[in-house]
Amino acid sequence: MHASLPPALDVAIVGGGPAGLMAAEVLSGAGIRVDLFDGKASVGRKFLLAGKGGLNLTHSEAPSQFIERFRERSDDVARWLEGCDAGALRAWSHGLGIDTFIGSSGRVFPRDLKAAPLLRAWLTRLRTAGVRFHMHHRWTGWDADGRLCFRTPDGDVARPAAVTLLALGGASWPQLGSDGSWTTLLESRGVAVSPLRAANCGFDLAWSSHFAERHAGVPLKNVRIGFTDRNGRTISRSGECLVSASGLEGSLIYALSAVLRERLEADGFVDIALDLLPAHEPARVLAEVAHPRGARSLSSHLAGRLGINGAKAGLLFEVLDKAALSDPARIAATVKALPLRLTATRPVAEAISTAGGVTLESLDADLMLKALPGVFCAGEMLDWEAPTGGYLLTASMASGRVAAAGMLKRLAAGHGQAAIQAAFRPSDNPARARPRSSNPG
Repeated sequence: MHASLPPALDVAIVGGGPAGLMAAEVLSGAGIRVDLFDGKASVGRKFLLAGKGGLNLTHSEAPSQFIERFRERSDDVARWLEGCDAGALRAWSHGLGIDTFIGSSGRVFPRDLKAAPLLRAWLTRLRTAGVRFHMHHRWTGWDADGRLCFRTPDGDVARPAAVTLLALGGASWPQLGSDGSWTTLLESRGVAVSPLRAANCGFDLAWSSHFAERHAGVPLKNVRIGFTDRNGRTISRSGECLVSASGLEGSLIYALSAVLRERLEADGFVDIALDLLPAHEPARVLAEVAHPRGARSLSSHLAGRLGINGAKAGLLFEVLDKAALSDPARIAATVKALPLRLTATRPVAEAISTAGGVTLESLDADLMLKALPGVFCAGEMLDWEAPTGGYLLTASMASGRVAAAGMLKRLAAGHGQAAIQAAFRPSDNPARARPRSSNPG
């Protein structure tokens, strides 16, 4: 049995991440009563964890470059960013009393690099505006009358709302609340959902136990990765990555993860070439390797002549057999193009973010579900992705603003709870035919 019902809510937001909080700010600022529900004890948990090493709020690069980071969804995200681009987000932060600065990489950070002060100031603003927060409310679907169902420590409750925003995140870092369980709830209501996949993630490859034990956790600085994407184009990018016990991860890998994943999905593997010394011409590398080394070991020779030691030297010994290690030309060629085969992405739960989710084709321009009028979606639960660097956070918050504007429009037009209830009544459309309840268990 559900607990007794309160009066109908004006707006319900399910999910207390950046997209949900930004929508709450827009709606409450327009005088709308907002109730925000989250399954955890507090909101913004992933936001706080992402900021532990320094909150990367957004990026300062030119708008045209910024938009390109969203690849095939660039046009859609560009529309979201019209009302909340990088500059607007910096101004918003300053309005909360949190100054920002641009780092050497072009990334934008709070002056003190911390996420907690910004989140505290934001929540103070929202509470002052009248937003009501309901913690330990895990959303479990809708009942037969279109009311939102929640599992709470005090039992199950059902809450009606004039309009609803779902901002439930993807499936990365599920311990923080976003576990992707919403996918089946929406699919059962006729919403198209693309499978959730790891994004900004590491990749597996078959290290020897000797190499993994010695070098796991060691960074590979100043390297270049080259490979061919699924369309036959040559991709090459320089940066830094990290040896893990199971393969490779780190900023350079994350930046290429979408393209690597697509090739992996197409072929079952990705062959990459790792240039250990991208600043050195091949002829110079060969000359240094071929230089007489006397009684010195090969390891000492490579360290002295080229600065190759540690994990970089370990990679050479990992991929070259004894005969090849006696051939300066083979060694030099491998320094410039060390072959590695990636065999899988790391699990979604380990990823920084996820790809896939509610297809944008399932939504109208206001981010309302076509199959469920009155129900909007925003944030990482939508089918788009972005690299690290502040892009994901910026677009998530921007999508929250777009959804909130759509909700205001719908409220102004007088479409409320009755329209949501109508979407849950039986019809000849099997996608709309309701089960007794979508509340599992």
